[in-house]
Amino acid sequence: MKFKIIFITVIFILVFSGFMLYGRYISTNGLVTKEYKIVSKKLDKKYHGLKIVHISDLHYGSTIFEKELDKIVSEINLINPDIVVFTGDLFKTGDIFDLNLSNISNRLKNINTKIGKYSIMGNHDYENLSSYKKVIKDSNFTDLNDSYELVYKDSSKPILIAGLSTNLFGTLSLKDKTNPIIEFIDVTDTTYNILLMHEPDFLTDFDYGIFDLVLAGHSHNGQVRLPIIGALYTPFGSKKYYTEYYKLNNTDLYISSGLGTSLFNLRFFNKPSFNYYRLTNY
Repeated sequence: MKFKIIFITVIFILVFSGFMLYGRYISTNGLVTKEYKIVSKKLDKKYHGLKIVHISDLHYGSTIFEKELDKIVSEINLINPDIVVFTGDLFKTGDIFDLNLSNISNRLKNINTKIGKYSIMGNHDYENLSSYKKVIKDSNFTDLNDSYELVYKDSSKPILIAGLSTNLFGTLSLKDKTNPIIEFIDVTDTTYNILLMHEPDFLTDFDYGIFDLVLAGHSHNGQVRLPIIGALYTPFGSKKYYTEYYKLNNTDLYISSGLGTSLFNLRFFNKPSFNYYRLTNY
């Protein structure tokens, strides 16, 4: 009986150790490009085929370092995107004083686009706000926190890209953030409206229907997933909306599974990835 207990214990330890090693060293490696076709009759035909790359939750310093970031940038540039958006959490959890910010910004600077690069901050970026702002500026991203920009491509009718900063920190209410954007859209003739936000659960706390496409992060789609069961845990702010895609009335919501890791440097059945959208009007 004693031998049986010892045998079962050893087997359990070996299996558990195997899963942990897989989650840390295998499942966090590699890079997946998730490609989506987004059809909208609203889209001006001049924007047909517009390519958007969506990256999120880099958490640099967790499982993403120089080598991994170089690979990400290279894969993005192979797509030759029109627009690249980043939906927050640039840094790892906690103290980032050991990170070389220039290494990050110099690599992100190498991302090439035809129109532009846009960013918002996530909850972990708020903890390191000055460092976030420096990297974003130095890497030639436009900081869209609680702001918006009109972009054009072969058309006089623009696409609007708006951004919301993390809703888990800060002094501005969600109403204060969204009202100026919504009021601008109401008086502007745009062909398509895109919103960047970090925590997707806050989407239903304002009139999101004015946006055709919402891109978010934060959930990692469940950093640890199991077959059939799906995500075992998602953080506050992504309890309701956490998986890859939702159709909310006429609004498309896509949530990135992210690139790095948060809290624990583990992934299960959820490789690091970025999203690639091709917008069409048919």
